[in-house]
Amino acid sequence: MTCPPPPLVTLTLWGVDRPRVPAAVARMGLDRRHLRRAPGLRFAKLLGTGDGRTFTVRDADPLHWGLLASWEDADAAAAFTAGPTATAWARIARESLTVTMTPVASRGRWSGRQPFGDPSPGRPVEGRIAAITRARLRMRRAASFWRAVPPVSADLRACPGLRLAVGIGEAPIGLQGTFSIWDDARSLTDFAFRRAEHRDVVARTASEGWYAEELFARLHVLRIEATGPATGTDGGSAHRDCAVVAGRLLQGPAPRP
Repeated sequence: MTCPPPPLVTLTLWGVDRPRVPAAVARMGLDRRHLRRAPGLRFAKLLGTGDGRTFTVRDADPLHWGLLASWEDADAAAAFTAGPTATAWARIARESLTVTMTPVASRGRWSGRQPFGDPSPGRPVEGRIAAITRARLRMRRAASFWRAVPPVSADLRACPGLRLAVGIGEAPIGLQGTFSIWDDARSLTDFAFRRAEHRDVVARTASEGWYAEELFARLHVLRIEATGPATGTDGGSAHRDCAVVAGRLLQGPAPRP
């Protein structure tokens, strides 16, 4: 199903202390009901996270959980922060990071849908850019895919311009993706098309038949907000502060000087 590009996409990541892990797991089930009733919500996925180095169970991070959402408008996104899902997570999370974005380009499908619409190419985007990838693996091809991941993951973390990289997925195996934030579109393009490790995997994708479904999207980062001990406040929108939060929350690379 194709729909117009949503005005806003948000990705929220919550960090919990170990005693709160059972409560976080419970929220993954309970929040589905709340999300179905959220006004102005076009698409949503509750996500587990990991470091994305192998896309296997050993990557999973039980201390960090997420929600990806596409909204009709800014008012709907703002109203959600006072709703039952956000309120419940605020009670159990020790820190959070919310990235607000607008789609720039998107191809492929997620659960049979196009969650970011079909954005028309426009003027080059200035400033930070986010990339979202998501794939549903063909399990008979999974072993081949898992062998191909580590070189790309290692190279990703050495790329200039990368601010944050985290594995995301609806399940520990078979449904996985990545979320990354880059200084600019050029940095992302250099990784996607000029790094040998990534080019090799892209070239092999069709012949190996790894994916039953795949999606790749680029989004312009409009705002980053963080809460938790890394900021020393209850909130903030400064990219500098949020880079600190991201580095502690998800072990993202430190900003370049």
